[in-house]
Parts: sequence; structure tokens; C-alpha cells
Amino acid sequence: MENALVRVMCPNLRCRRILAVPVTARGKSVKCRGCGALVKIPDGNKPAQKPAEQTEDASDIIA
Repeated sequence: MENALVRVMCPNLRCRRILAVPVTARGKSVKCRGCGALVKIPDGNKPAQKPAEQTEDASDIIA
């Protein structure tokens, strides 16, 4: 797996280019070749965050 890559989309809405960077770039910022924006590469140590589940409690109920 020495050629493993991380693929990240450029956050610039006018660019949205897919960047393929080596896994050694995790936790660093790289420059998009398409638009020059700085793109933060995720660490990869943490699993993706799940959306918070909406719980119902007494304060949410309006009588």
C-alpha cells in the first residue's frame, strides 16, 4: 500500500476538483491545483461523524 491515496474534494464551490494526495498528507493542508485554495486533509484517525440523533424530551413539547 505504498501508493495509497486520499481523495478529497476542493471546498471552493467554483472548482470542486477531486484532489488525490498521498496518505502522508493526512492532517496537513494542501493547495488545490485548480484554484489555489488551501484544502485541509482529514486525519483519518477518527471515524466520520454521524448526524446527531434528535431526541424528544419534555422541554421540546409545547402544550
